[in-house]
Amino acid sequence: MGEIKRIAIDTSKSVFTLHGVDGQERPILRRNLRRQELVAFFERLPPTEVVLEACGGSHHWARTLQALGHTVRLIPPQYVKPFVKRAKNDRNDAEAISEAAARPEMRCVPLKSAERQAQAMLLSVRELLVRQRTQLVNALRGHAAEFGLVAPLGDKGAARLLAEAAGDASLPHAAAAALALLGREIARLAARLAEIDAKLIAQHKAMPTSRLLAGIPGVGPIGALSLTLRVDPGQFKSGRHFASWLGLVPRERSSGGKQRMGGISRAGDERLRQLLVLGATAVIRHAKPGRASVSAWLLSLLQRRPRKLAAVALANKMARIAWAMMTSGEAYRRPSPAAA
Repeated sequence: MGEIKRIAIDTSKSVFTLHGVDGQERPILRRNLRRQELVAFFERLPPTEVVLEACGGSHHWARTLQALGHTVRLIPPQYVKPFVKRAKNDRNDAEAISEAAARPEMRCVPLKSAERQAQAMLLSVRELLVRQRTQLVNALRGHAAEFGLVAPLGDKGAARLLAEAAGDASLPHAAAAALALLGREIARLAARLAEIDAKLIAQHKAMPTSRLLAGIPGVGPIGALSLTLRVDPGQFKSGRHFASWLGLVPRERSSGGKQRMGGISRAGDERLRQLLVLGATAVIRHAKPGRASVSAWLLSLLQRRPRKLAAVALANKMARIAWAMMTSGEAYRRPSPAAA
């Protein structure tokens, strides 16, 4: 076997598929390894370039292989997909990763440290619990409505619904017990979320960049912490590039020299995009002339465009501002209040 120039790894739960090429990009290594055999295999190899698809587990393997002296690159899966030949299998996937890595302008995902990955994990746990709590509240409202019990939206409405169900003597015992069970589960998740929020707020206060980003209208502590932990500003050339990566720009379908712009692309990190759009919606809800956080640009946009479209445009602007603040370290400069 000749000298290996690059090894691409298609990871899985138990079996990893390796595809190695030489200096002329000819395949000289095709092999499957069990999970427990991977480290021992790379310990015997001289330092070489290793390429993987970016995912949660790939950062762990990248750190492990880097500790062995290898150079590791992580490529986004959507950039690998065009190089898969016909049928999808482990061998073709590993070859496609190697083909993508051979392109000189291929963009790679920055490697996350174990500490940074662990800090961001709490945000994902909170997101999961929020979804579960929303499901429970919707189930509570749906089952209560079957017996004619309705209440306004929000936490106060759910509490009122539980109180009415507990005091309704005409409600069947089985239905009352089921609604009470849902109420206890909602309260349990609310307590867990309160604990997580306290930890996240402490984490936010301990990070200068997160405190800086919280000064942007519409970006609260959770949004600022998410941007700090999930974004490497040096990966992007400009704020426009960052907003495009988040999927806050129109999808382009140009051809034949004619520019055709479609709907919002919705690419990139879905959670970050959601946080920015929700923050922009909150700013728009309170947008009135004379407020310190409302610019003349936003008021003019609201007069010409629907509110949802304006929210995406404002989220785009917030993303650019966040990138500029993360790269420069400057504090947010509030615009001059719009004239009444």
